[in-house]
Amino acid sequence: MVHYGHSCLIPVDQMDGLKMLYVFVDIKMDILHLIETVKHNWTTTTSLALVSTIQFVSTIQAAVAELKADGYNATAPQIRPLSPGEILGCTSPKLTGMDAVIYIGDGRFHLESIMIANPEVKAYRYNPYDKTITQEFYDHVKMAAVRQEAIRKASTAGTFGLILGTLGHQGNPHIMRRLQQRVSEKLNKSVVCVLLSEIFPGKLDLFADIDAWIQTSCPRLSIDWGLAFSKPVLTPYEASVVVDDVPWQERYPMDFYAKDSLGPWTPNHNVPRSAVVTVKKVCDGCSCKR
Repeated sequence: MVHYGHSCLIPVDQMDGLKMLYVFVDIKMDILHLIETVKHNWTTTTSLALVSTIQFVSTIQAAVAELKADGYNATAPQIRPLSPGEILGCTSPKLTGMDAVIYIGDGRFHLESIMIANPEVKAYRYNPYDKTITQEFYDHVKMAAVRQEAIRKASTAGTFGLILGTLGHQGNPHIMRRLQQRVSEKLNKSVVCVLLSEIFPGKLDLFADIDAWIQTSCPRLSIDWGLAFSKPVLTPYEASVVVDDVPWQERYPMDFYAKDSLGPWTPNHNVPRSAVVTVKKVCDGCSCKR
């Protein structure tokens, strides 16, 4: 199987004999302008983290090497199994000792992930297409208040709807089964399992007997669009807060595909990785270093 796109989200040693080859997207950009922009706006005393999605990761790694050679404390942070410098809308590393993070890209979705994971770090976006750089902001207080209110409402629900996403790798039956068991046992509540490729407010409103939802597709669906739904739509992490498997985290976790995630409500948590030879065989040249 050939996967053209992101890094190794599905461990190649968990494919039951099926070889998996990841081919990363790579878009060339003006790396010299990026480096000069960084030098124009920051001194060597500033600790900088450079991140992006997979198409600009090779550029980021080259830029970091150049900046280090010029005396900058620059890094391409990694949260495995993603490549160094790579982030996703639901998966970003926690930064230590960084003054600023620079996201290379033309949107905010993935940038917001690392902003959520690191509320104390200043965030900037360098657009490689129009070659502009802007400081970006995120309302962490409002987001936390909205999500905590959703958790509070869900705690009083009589019947839960549990959504297994069927779009690509977003759905995980193991997570669904675990959440179903925890809600049934810990809360003694009824759970209705539903398979959906896409989640819309109107679609969920058809289930009149459901008091609260838990969706396993993408955490950002709940975080970004939760207020659009008439009933609480929780992430697996938030559902785990409801059943007291984990306390509310003041720093909202952005570790959905991380190898070392906060808990077993994420797809790759504590997945054994033993077939080192297989990984090298089908992942030669990959920089994720799983």
